[in-house]
Amino acid sequence: MKRSAGLDSRRAALTILEQVRAGKPFDVALDGALGTLAPADRRLAHELAAGVLRQRSALDSRISPLVSRGWPSVAPNIQDILRLGTYQLSGLDRVPEHAAVDTSVTLAREAGGARAAAFVNAVLRRVARGEPELGDESSDPSERLAVEHSHPVWLVRRWIQAFGIQGTEGLLRWNNTRPRLILQPARQSLESLAGRWRAAGFEVEPAPHGAGLITNESRPADLPGFAEGDFIVQDPAQALLARFVEVHSRSVVYDVCAAPGGKTIALGRLAKTLLAGEVSPARARRLGENVRRAGSGREWVVVADGRFPPVRQADVVLVDAPCLGTGTFARHPDARWRVTPEALASLEKLQGQLLTQAATVVPTGGLLVYSTCSLEPEENRTRVDRFLSGHPDFQRERSNTVSADLLTADGDLSTIPQQHGMDGAYAARLRRTR
Repeated sequence: MKRSAGLDSRRAALTILEQVRAGKPFDVALDGALGTLAPADRRLAHELAAGVLRQRSALDSRISPLVSRGWPSVAPNIQDILRLGTYQLSGLDRVPEHAAVDTSVTLAREAGGARAAAFVNAVLRRVARGEPELGDESSDPSERLAVEHSHPVWLVRRWIQAFGIQGTEGLLRWNNTRPRLILQPARQSLESLAGRWRAAGFEVEPAPHGAGLITNESRPADLPGFAEGDFIVQDPAQALLARFVEVHSRSVVYDVCAAPGGKTIALGRLAKTLLAGEVSPARARRLGENVRRAGSGREWVVVADGRFPPVRQADVVLVDAPCLGTGTFARHPDARWRVTPEALASLEKLQGQLLTQAATVVPTGGLLVYSTCSLEPEENRTRVDRFLSGHPDFQRERSNTVSADLLTADGDLSTIPQQHGMDGAYAARLRRTR
C-alpha cells in the first residue's frame, strides 16, 4: 500500500465520520467523500467509516481507559482518529500495525498539530500492545450486549423483551455485518439478468425467497445494464413487499412516501399508472432520476405532503411510512446512533396522520397498504390495530403471494433479519369494505 494512497482513504473515512457527526446521513457523506478516490481506496474508506460506526461503543470502551484525562475531554475529531486507528488494529487483519498507527498520527497532526499527534501515537501504541486488559463483563445483559455490539442500550433492552437474549444477539451481529449488494430486475427478467452477468464474468446467486440477485460487486454502476435501467438496488424485504401489495394491470396506484423509488419502480411495472409522492424536493429529484433510469414510463413524480393527498382516489394506496428504520441498521451504520425514544413517539403521531389521510383516497373495494422498515411494534402491528379500531370500514386481508413463514397470525408481512436473512420490514393489507 502506498503511503499517499493509504492517507487518501483514511482522510476520506475521517471526513465521512465528521459529516455523520454533523448530521449528514451516512450514504450522503459516503457519496461526497469517495468520488475522486481510486477503487481500492474507495473500498477501504468505506470499510473504515462503516466499521467505526458499527463498532463505536466497543472501540470507545477499549480506548477510554487509556485516556487519563477522560475520554469526553478529547476533541471529537481526535476521537474519530483514535477510533479509526483502533478499528484497524483490532478489526482489519490486512492492515499492518505500522500503517494503522502512522497514518492515524499523520491525520492527528493535520487536525491538531504536534501535541495531538503525540497523544494519538501514545494511545495507539498501547492499543497495539493489547492494552487495556478487559475487565469483568457487566452483569446486566442489556449493557453487556450494547457495549460488545455497539448499539444504544435502550434499544437492546426493547429487543431482549421482543426476541430474547439469543435472538437479540443474533440481530446485533446481523447489524454489524457489511451487507452484500442485492439487485432486482426492472426491465429484464431475473433469469435474463443472471445469465447476462455470469456471461460477463460476474458471480451472482439468488437472494432469499428468490427476491433478487446477490453479487459481491460493491458498485451497481460497474454491472452491465445499469445505465440502461435494467435493474435497481433493493433488499429482498422491499421486493417481497412489492409482491405483497399485489398490483394489477388496471390499477391506479398512489405511493405516498415514494423515495428513493425502488417500490415505485416495481409497482409501476404492474400498474396502469402510478403517482409517486415525496415531501422533500431533494428526495423527489432523486426519485425522479431513479424512475427515469429504470421505470416503466407509467410513474409520475410529485412533491407532496402525504398528510394532504394530491389525488382524490386510487385503487391501491401504499403508505411506506417514515419510521425508526430499526430493520435496516446493517445498511445504515449511522442510524443506530440517531434514533431516540422521543423520535419514536414523534414518528408514531406522523404515521397515524399519514395512514388516516391515505384512507380518504381509497374507494370501496380499494386497498390500503401500510408498511415500515421498523422492528418496533408501536410502528407496526399496534399502529395498524389502532387504525382499524377507528375505521371499521377497513379490514385486514391476507396475501398468497409471499411465503407463509413471512406472515404473522393476522396475515401481515413481517421479516426479521436474524430469522430471514434480510432487512426487517412490516406491511399490512387493509381492504375497504364499504
